[in-house]
Amino acid sequence: MQPLLKTNGRALKPFLTVQSYALIAGVLITSIIFSACGSSANPGQGFAAPPPPELPVVAVTTAPATTYREYAAALEGKVNVEIRPQVAGFLEKIYVDEGAFVRAGQPLFKINDREYSEVSNNAKASLSAAQANIQRAKVEVDRLTPLVAAKVISEVQLKTAQANYDAAVAAADQAKAVLGSSQINIGYTLIKAPVSGYIGRIPFKTGALVGKGEAQPLTVLSDVSEMYAYFSLSEPDFIAFKNQFAGNTLEEKVRKVPAVELLLADGSVYTQKGRLSTVDGQFDRTMGAISFRASFPNAGGTLRTGNTGRVRIPQLEQSALVVPQEATFEIQDKVFVFALADSNKVVSKPLAISGKTANYYFVSSGITAGEKIVFSGVGNLRDGMTIVPQPISADSLLKAKPL
Repeated sequence: MQPLLKTNGRALKPFLTVQSYALIAGVLITSIIFSACGSSANPGQGFAAPPPPELPVVAVTTAPATTYREYAAALEGKVNVEIRPQVAGFLEKIYVDEGAFVRAGQPLFKINDREYSEVSNNAKASLSAAQANIQRAKVEVDRLTPLVAAKVISEVQLKTAQANYDAAVAAADQAKAVLGSSQINIGYTLIKAPVSGYIGRIPFKTGALVGKGEAQPLTVLSDVSEMYAYFSLSEPDFIAFKNQFAGNTLEEKVRKVPAVELLLADGSVYTQKGRLSTVDGQFDRTMGAISFRASFPNAGGTLRTGNTGRVRIPQLEQSALVVPQEATFEIQDKVFVFALADSNKVVSKPLAISGKTANYYFVSSGITAGEKIVFSGVGNLRDGMTIVPQPISADSLLKAKPL
């Protein structure tokens, strides 16, 4: 029952119930929602569409430039010698430490030589005995010779004595050979550096038993005064290389290659330039590549065997298409730019990169000289968007950021 209101002594029902208030509130909320939707749906009322962005554009220009072809390379010293023992025995002394620089002829290791000294002493004794037998046999020959001449004794006795003398000489020669072999083995117990260079890891310690059959060398000695960088060219790259440089033979073309650079693992360029020096005689059928070698001076020992890097072969281009790297973006390892088309709309174009510097790409195809591209703000653009171009001078850009 709803409460009754009284007026002038008469009871009246209320004008609005709780249900009536709820109905009125619902109508008001619906009206507000439809009003908001109508305002957003009608662009002539409420918020207006944003204007096209103003972005700088620059014309693609050409300039003489040096481009580079880069190839992954592995570095080795000019000489890498595995130091292995020639005789078996206990390692008595190690004269050097790992990583030390040694000169050619400097002692490195000493193997205990007592066994070989005893063999040498025995060989010396055998040689002395053989030389004594030679003297005895010679005396006998000298004694019998006049007797045979006088026909006092038969010639057979002299021939027998001469044979004994020859046998004694042969025994002495054999003893000399044994003595020489033993002395060579004694010399092998002191291992010296065959070349100047840096000592590698030494896996054996003093007291270890070493010999010819060891899988590991005592150490590796590297002469790194000059470094060799080995890299490979695919068949298409090899054909391009032959077409790039003049010469009737491949050797002549290699000699015409200018000084090459070495890009180190941290991205820096090695201070010394190198020369392309040799090429493999044939393609590796399994990899479809041919090996080249570049040599770099390394007087300071900065580079070591096992280093990696990239060999850069330069190529001078008289009129290379120059595109600022700031104007590019990458999608799946491909480089793109936004070019300005009709009605100031932008369209993305992929580029074929032939080289680069710190600030620019050198482009072989994908865009033409004089074509305008968006210089900055490309991250917010999409194909077909309209912009308000703000031209900037390519010459002023090159002055501000040189090649």
